[in-house]
Amino acid sequence: QVQLVESGGGFVQPGDSLTLSCTASGRTTNSDTMAWFRQSPGKEREFVAAVFRNYGRAYYSDSVKGRFSISKDNAKSTVSLQMNSLKPEDTAVYYCALGQRLILSSLQVPGSYDYWGQGTQVTVSS
Repeated sequence: QVQLVESGGGFVQPGDSLTLSCTASGRTTNSDTMAWFRQSPGKEREFVAAVFRNYGRAYYSDSVKGRFSISKDNAKSTVSLQMNSLKPEDTAVYYCALGQRLILSSLQVPGSYDYWGQGTQVTVSS
């Protein structure tokens, strides 16, 4: 079993920055994939970014590319999401996810992930 705990959500104004963090504990491995998804009311859970723990390559959705940055610290079993130039449409509950047998083609599919955090609210509004 793996436990994921997110932190760092909050209320910010458009153009502001915010950093989310996720700490994994339990039976993690260096081949895990860690990702961030988000979900707004009435919408499906949406892929935001992911990083492979073993070689660190990052992937982003088109909607956040160039504004968000995902990073990992394998020693601390954490993954962070640096969010810059936030927009009102970034408002959502952000979820950390971990997958232990992911392939590249399934990276953006929520059902491919084995474990989820409880979510943290990010609200962007003036």
